[in-house]
Amino acid sequence: MAVGWSRDGAVQEQIDATVESAVELAKSRLPKGESSTHCEECEVVIPEARRKAMPGVRLCVACQSELEKRLKTLSPYNRRGSKDSQLK
Repeated sequence: MAVGWSRDGAVQEQIDATVESAVELAKSRLPKGESSTHCEECEVVIPEARRKAMPGVRLCVACQSELEKRLKTLSPYNRRGSKDSQLK
């Protein structure tokens, strides 16, 4: 139940939009194509098991972890806060 200036269902629409955005972002980050045999960052050999599990992989586990830490960014939208905080 939405209150204030929003219409009924607006909160659920925000939740759905947040989930949809996250899914699209995750899909866009999936590797595609042929896997590399060596890491593009540190030149370490990428194990065959990783190449088979993640087709198109370009980085070793350590470099991939570092990349993911750097890619964590905040959304410019305050979808988790109250709607009142968005209006101020």
